[in-house]
Amino acid sequence: MLLKLVPQETKVNFLGMRKVAAVLSIILVIGSLALFFVNSLNYGIDFKGGITVEVGYENKAVPLAEVRELMGTLNLGDVSVKQFGSDRDLLIRIERQPGGDAEQSVAMTNVRDRLSNVFPELIYRQGNIIGPVVSEELKRDGVLSVTIAVLAVLIYIWFRFEWQFGVGAVVALLHDVLLTVGFFALTRLEFNLTIIAALLTIVGYSLNDTVVVYDRVRENIRKYRKMAMEDVLNLSLNQTLSRTVMTSVTTLLALFALFFLGGEVIRGFTAAMIWGVVIGTYSSIFVASPLLMFFKIRRESMVLDEEDDPTVDKSRPSQFENF
Repeated sequence: MLLKLVPQETKVNFLGMRKVAAVLSIILVIGSLALFFVNSLNYGIDFKGGITVEVGYENKAVPLAEVRELMGTLNLGDVSVKQFGSDRDLLIRIERQPGGDAEQSVAMTNVRDRLSNVFPELIYRQGNIIGPVVSEELKRDGVLSVTIAVLAVLIYIWFRFEWQFGVGAVVALLHDVLLTVGFFALTRLEFNLTIIAALLTIVGYSLNDTVVVYDRVRENIRKYRKMAMEDVLNLSLNQTLSRTVMTSVTTLLALFALFFLGGEVIRGFTAAMIWGVVIGTYSSIFVASPLLMFFKIRRESMVLDEEDDPTVDKSRPSQFENF
């Protein structure tokens, strides 16, 4: 059904819109950086330290509103109470208390005792204290993982295609990551380790889209050797448009279901993924492809001899062989 809704042959002049898209992308990137440096991010306990407590009932739902009301009376600062897994399980997050590990242990014990007194059947599953050293290490490792992923993409694309393709793909990925960071700085959604996982997933999704387009560009350069580069890029984007649209729409349908039905625990992750799919699709078309023209890709390095060129039909004898 979805395949029938997407035209198989389109003639959209994507490259004709590249200047408008470039201005829009520059504005969005600058805005994202400004939001990040002015507002920073709403870091979760993973990155700023704190206490996490998991509790639940065996066979009935936990009264979420009552637990939240009780936690609000303990004067522990910023406290988050969310369901996870099912309505029988709760995850309580508490900001780091003044003092050292001893004060954190006292706060955790206080929470456990108060919950046990008010809800005697409530089961205490586990509790963790995340110190400032651990949170700084997690923040550093998160930034390092995204950086390594982007550099690995640069090396992979460079060896598979040409350096212009590698740089174009990396610029598109940085564009997606920066805009996602700006999205979280603007919305003030909690930025935690699951969002780092979302960023890495966005990098993979965007790269997949970009490689599909780049592969078609390379094929068309070999096939249409005298066609203008702008026309080659437009042709390649139109040929892969139906695949791009179907992939994005089907992915978004699943993500919207998770966003509305998956609960609070994964809402930040799914919000990042929804934003990333939209931005990743946009960057594959309006960032990664136009950059090939900006870097003035050399057609000669892409064109093979006829004997090695897979686009040349060798099943028919040439006129010289017939002669």
